Amino acid sequence: MESQSNTRSIEIGQRILSKNDKVAMELRKTYAQDNLFVINLMSSPGSGKTTLLENLAKHKLLEFSVIEGDLQTNRDAARLNTFGVNAHQITTGDACHLEALMVQEALGILRAQGDLKDFIFIENVGNLVCPASYDLGANMNIVLLSTPEGDDKVLKYPTIFLCADAVIISKADLIDVFNFKVAQVKEDLEKLKKEIPIFLISSKDVESQREFCKFLQQNKEKNYVSCHTF
Repeated sequence: MESQSNTRSIEIGQRILSKNDKVAMELRKTYAQDNLFVINLMSSPGSGKTTLLENLAKHKLLEFSVIEGDLQTNRDAARLNTFGVNAHQITTGDACHLEALMVQEALGILRAQGDLKDFIFIENVGNLVCPASYDLGANMNIVLLSTPEGDDKVLKYPTIFLCADAVIISKADLIDVFNFKVAQVKEDLEKLKKEIPIFLISSKDVESQREFCKFLQQNKEKNYVSCHTF
């Protein structure tokens, strides 16, 4: 009886993921047709995703729109609106991730508002597990790892780092304070066979933010599309 129940759960899970993947494929076509470059930002809560976007807007380093994901409240979208960013908030309730259909609907709302930029950030729900299972059709999947979290997270949460097309070590001005070893992160990524760019970014260092934006612009010009299969 237990075996039948497990089989049924797997079948249901496969159907849900297949539906998500179908919408993700539709989103990829939409992004390409409309010349949009979409970045899926993933991390644990409090790693600095919204702060990074605030700084990019504040220093006018990049023009972009944002799809925000949180369990509750529209606080992050409101923070970005303050800097003139067109940000749409998705509240997921109990869901610990965004799904492709949510992004598709949010994209339609941003488009209707008439201020859709070529760069779109999807700020995923803060979680190092669930977002790694849901394809959002993004051109790039970028994982943030903040220095207070520690340098041991890559091999503890390998699935999300396997998604990554780049890794941002955020709050880099605190590296010495927390004895954070960048070399450990690089070594662990290599064990996952991930040869990807690593950016050390601090809200106090505009140049580090500028270098990240150059990286995004270069990849947009190359029409980069992530090859990761969720």
